[in-house]
Amino acid sequence: MTSDQLRKRLSLAIAPVAFGIFSACGGGGGGGIGIADGGIRGTGSSVGPVSGFGSVFVNGVKFETDGEVISNDGIEREDQLEEGMILRIDGDWRDDGSGDADTVEYDDTFRGPVSDVQQILDTDGAVDAVTFTIYGQPLVVDKQTVTKRTTLATLTNGDFVRVSGWRQPDGVYRASFLGLVDGTENDVEIEGRIDPGSLDTSLQQFSINGQLVSYGSALFTDDLSETDLADLLLVEVEGSISGTDFIAEQVNEGEIRRYRRGTGDEIEFAGPVNSAYSASSRTFRINGLIVQVDNDTEFDDGLTESDLVPGLLIQVEGTFRSDGTVLAEEIEAREGSASVEGVIDVNTLDPADDTFRVGGVLVKVTPLTIISDDDDDSDQRLKLADLNGSYELEVDGIERTSASGVVFLEAFRIERDDDDSEAGEELEFELTGELTEVSGTVFSILGIEIETSGAEFDDTSRDALENALNAGQRPLLQIEYSGSASRDYIAEEIELADED
Repeated sequence: MTSDQLRKRLSLAIAPVAFGIFSACGGGGGGGIGIADGGIRGTGSSVGPVSGFGSVFVNGVKFETDGEVISNDGIEREDQLEEGMILRIDGDWRDDGSGDADTVEYDDTFRGPVSDVQQILDTDGAVDAVTFTIYGQPLVVDKQTVTKRTTLATLTNGDFVRVSGWRQPDGVYRASFLGLVDGTENDVEIEGRIDPGSLDTSLQQFSINGQLVSYGSALFTDDLSETDLADLLLVEVEGSISGTDFIAEQVNEGEIRRYRRGTGDEIEFAGPVNSAYSASSRTFRINGLIVQVDNDTEFDDGLTESDLVPGLLIQVEGTFRSDGTVLAEEIEAREGSASVEGVIDVNTLDPADDTFRVGGVLVKVTPLTIISDDDDDSDQRLKLADLNGSYELEVDGIERTSASGVVFLEAFRIERDDDDSEAGEELEFELTGELTEVSGTVFSILGIEIETSGAEFDDTSRDALENALNAGQRPLLQIEYSGSASRDYIAEEIELADED
């Protein structure tokens, strides 16, 4: 799935928000996100990707920890965690929205060598996503995936990786984190559904998407036993490879166990929608949970019930009910709908406001923002201050408008790369966003004005776009342009963002 396909799912009119609600930057900045409407109070659980450290940021909340991590995958301390890894935190929330973690848990979703690597290219020939398998289990990494010691372009068959991710409705696992590690087939891990009819208790084996698993000497954890295998929705196995067989040493319930009710009734979590919203029952499925929507559920980012389609990455905050379902208090998007690429204007970097500009576009960093480096050998934990230099950035996020009318791009993901442009060379940029206004030959998009008189239009025209805008539509465009804060931004090529 390409990033443009993901954008299609969130090509929405974004509701205005207060520009000053964020109290600190993400990527390891100061305090947590200011929660204006509700928010967990008291005891609960939070499950989602790490977005920063000091101590740990998960789902926009800064959790103070004791530095210990519960895991059987060789990760015992907070300083071994990396951005993008999906954690479960149980603890207490303070009145200011920050939290104190009682426990921090991490578990790999997959660990092993990759096979069947296939690159998905964008219209410019750059790698937009990569599909691959680990022991027959299908996975995808895209530009929102945090990659360490490898990149989308360099991931190669045989690379030994650890993956933290979510299972999508089609059975393909979407990686939140993928890191190259030193490993052998004496310590591997996979997850998935047991193939129908493959469970043979006499031979003590089953298969997951065709991969034979022998569990005769395995330890069953999470209070499971062999008799539970027939009823498990997802199963996780850890062990070693003998020939082509997977010899299980441990058998656990799959990722669904991350989302079980803890000591408290409150929970917040991120993940892709598993089954579409049902208008009759006002429910949908995500991460193995049934989520109930009612008239008090707050939808952020312009979302509505009908937008809750399978595969859309969202964040849910709610309360467990006695039947095990979750009553949603708030639902917000975690899928990028807009982006900008180019050299950062370091003169605009404002640590007090957690903002900067790229190609004129105002970018806002929050506790949900993951900042990483394109260098496949870099293990540096980056903060907003680490963008202060000669860097080219790729920013993916969601377009917002402040109460005072300021348009900005709230960043979900920022990837830093060295600026290789020559001194005095015209700066080149690229953005994806919704067209909001046409005035003669000037387009307004992502809060900036771009002159289009000399632009090449691909599969569309200025008149067609203006007509669509006048008809109440907001076409999603991809624009390559040049310029700077001291001169006009000039479009070179304009096309409709890929919605295939």
